[in-house]
Amino acid sequence: MASPIRKAILPVAGLGTRFLPATKAVPKEMLTVVDRPVVQHVVDEARAAGIEHIVFVTGRNKGVIEDHFDRQYELEATLAERGKYQLLDALRDETMGPGKTSFTRQQLPLGLGHAVWCARDIIGDEPFALLLPDMLHKSRSNKGCLAQMVAAYAKTGGGNHLAVYEVPPEQTDQYGIVGLGEEVGAGVHRISGMVEKPKKDVAPSNLAISGRYILQPEIFDLLASQERGAGNEIQLTDSMLKLAKSQDFYSVTFDGAIYDCGSKLGFLMANVAYALSRPDIAREFRPELDALLKGQ
Repeated sequence: MASPIRKAILPVAGLGTRFLPATKAVPKEMLTVVDRPVVQHVVDEARAAGIEHIVFVTGRNKGVIEDHFDRQYELEATLAERGKYQLLDALRDETMGPGKTSFTRQQLPLGLGHAVWCARDIIGDEPFALLLPDMLHKSRSNKGCLAQMVAAYAKTGGGNHLAVYEVPPEQTDQYGIVGLGEEVGAGVHRISGMVEKPKKDVAPSNLAISGRYILQPEIFDLLASQERGAGNEIQLTDSMLKLAKSQDFYSVTFDGAIYDCGSKLGFLMANVAYALSRPDIAREFRPELDALLKGQ
């Protein structure tokens, strides 16, 4: 029986230079999609999948993220005094309990692999989830992306799992691409290979890694000795390729839409998509959006 997935890593140390000047004082992860910070959407996905403890790998000027996931007694007292109990209950429900979050610093910008390695002592000797907070996964069903992966993990009896999605073939050189082996379940395949940013004519498929992972703890030892790769950074993919020589890797095709909130276009699209899916907003927002588009 596979060990349960209890912990997740969220790397939030990036500078967010593509959103300057907004990110001079506000971390990119705290930019809001409708009325929730991007990072809150990702934490919601993790908790819905059964994650009990979240490790944030942070950097300088990211203290507001820690504050956001802490209790704010003054705010709670004010809401209670004003009788806004529905808001108060929502805030309390979204706050993870004592000891359920950890924050560790990635003191040098050495890439995703290094960020994961920084969380090694907190994760310990157990499998874990890794969620890139820039990538919002909006499911078409009631089950979020990580929940779909956890279900696949349970059926395969463990291993390493990567969420994937289709990208245009001419864009494979922008992503980590996987090759597929045998199908072991609906939308779940053994991975036959992984290539970082291959050209269209050599890509094994057009299935890109979407920023959701379930990894075994042996990845930490590989990352510890991993030489710098592309961009002079410690690349997670390089260590996954080594781990794949001794452990199974599976792909889980995500059933939903993915928005790259690290780009301005993806961020704007996420705001529109999430607003249109909100019953409390969509009815008034849709005609306003239609009128705006007709006026262009």
